[in-house]
Amino acid sequence: MSTDPADEIAAALARLRGRRPRPPFPPEAHHHPHGGHGGPWGRGAPPWADPAHARFGGPARLRMLDALVAASGSLSVGEIAEAVGVDQPRASRLVQQSVELGLVAREPDPDDARRTRVRLTPEGQGLVSGFRGRRRDAVRSALESFSDAERTEFARLLAKFADAWPRD
Repeated sequence: MSTDPADEIAAALARLRGRRPRPPFPPEAHHHPHGGHGGPWGRGAPPWADPAHARFGGPARLRMLDALVAASGSLSVGEIAEAVGVDQPRASRLVQQSVELGLVAREPDPDDARRTRVRLTPEGQGLVSGFRGRRRDAVRSALESFSDAERTEFARLLAKFADAWPRD
């Protein structure tokens, strides 16, 4: 564990970001509060799904960028899918959208010319650094009323909780 509980808490929150157990009901029965119609969102896609809105994207994209940072190098689409907790077609779409946004780049796999690997661009690295900094600052602010012992214990328990959280 890091010497700073805020860093550990921010990392645990990042692991939890967007991970929800699959609902026990069919996706068509789910209503998403963002309006629209059709699809698993109830009535249309969420606003962050459209790159035309000039927003970064959803939690899966942030988890993908976090996974690329944690890997300290390039990953295959299959490795991204596993790290993010999505299926391979969804990971492929995340990569394609992120390429279009300039956040990641594809490069040939040195071991298998039929495959590509994905790496962060400098723009993607800057975006992740900014998110991580804001997340860490928010955690530190929330922890101001905690004692040192409470911060350490909360970090330990939240990390344990995040590690046990279902990926499906």
